[in-house]
Amino acid sequence: MALYEHVFLARQDISAQQVDALVEQYKGVIEANGGKVGRIENWGLKSLTYRIKKNRKAHYALMDIDAPPAAVQEMERQMRISEDVLRYMTLAVEKHEEGPSAMMQKRDRDDRGPRDGARGPREGGFDRGPRPPREGGFGDRDDRPRRPREDRV
Repeated sequence: MALYEHVFLARQDISAQQVDALVEQYKGVIEANGGKVGRIENWGLKSLTYRIKKNRKAHYALMDIDAPPAAVQEMERQMRISEDVLRYMTLAVEKHEEGPSAMMQKRDRDDRGPRDGARGPREGGFDRGPRPPREGGFGDRDDRPRRPREDRV
C-alpha cells in the first residue's frame, strides 16, 4: 500500500464538531476500502490568502493515510461532491513524519535562527560603501548637448 498525506479545507461556517465528523466520514471511506488512517491533525480555522467560493476563512485538517490508490480516489470523489469541502490535496510520500506537523509546532521568535542575509541598516544591510561626490549638480550630464524633445518640435 502507498503512503499519503492528505489536507483538506472545509467551509468557515461549519462547526469544529462538523469538521471532526467529516474527518471520521473520510476515515471510514479509507478503512472500508482496505486502508488505514494514522495521524489526524485539526489545524483549526485559518484565513485564506484569497477567497474560495465566497469564503475568507477555512477549517484545515491533515490526515496521514496508508491505503491503496483506489481508496484515496474514492475519498477524493466524495470530497468533490461535498459542499462543505472547499479544496483538498493528496501527496504521495516515502514515509510519514513523526511528531507534530510544521503547522502544529509552536515556535517563538527567539527560537528561529538568523535570517538569510541582513535586512536593514541595523543588521548590517544596505551597505554599499561611500558614495562618490556629486559634481555640477547632476554629474557629467550638463556637458552633453541636448536635443529637443520630439513632442515639442
